[in-house]
Amino acid sequence: MKIDILLFNKPYRVLSQFTDKQNEAPADVKLRQTLADFIQQPKFYPAGRLDFLSEGLMVLTDNGALQQRICSPEQKMEKSYWVQVEGCPSKEVLQQLANGIELSDGLTKRAKIQRLKQAPPLWQREPQLAQHRELNSQWLNISISEGRNRQIRRMFACVEHPVLRLVRHKIGNWHLSDLEPGQYKKITVNLPKNISKKW
Repeated sequence: MKIDILLFNKPYRVLSQFTDKQNEAPADVKLRQTLADFIQQPKFYPAGRLDFLSEGLMVLTDNGALQQRICSPEQKMEKSYWVQVEGCPSKEVLQQLANGIELSDGLTKRAKIQRLKQAPPLWQREPQLAQHRELNSQWLNISISEGRNRQIRRMFACVEHPVLRLVRHKIGNWHLSDLEPGQYKKITVNLPKNISKKW
């Protein structure tokens, strides 16, 4: 079964939805940017969210079954992130994160986590981090198969290494590739007839 999807690189400080609920606020309240500022493709909706301060890959689809397949925690579709954290987590801390962290909504599932030798090849974010924070930081790659609200930020907060920058670069087999912030591309994917099954 062939389906068109959109791969979008969500910029920093952009809502991962098409409207801002602040649009009901007084006229002097500045509205935040939304997907509608970048994407004009009727009937395509995001499969999952990415928080306001996070960047990177989003998948949009007009297929409800695929949307459910990507979002459902039961389906365990893996998502990978580059994470810049304050300080340098020890091996013990990284193992603790990999094994699972107790959050307010329960224990997280096992994660894959690796320390990166250098920063990933990313665009410059505005505003930039202060130099002293940049120097006292560590880049990691983390892959998880669940998507709780602000999960990665909460995980690292629990081990006292706050997230400074968070960029999702992979969802399932789809990659961020060379998309610049605010850019999207439409691709046609060939999926099994029963999308709900693992593939």
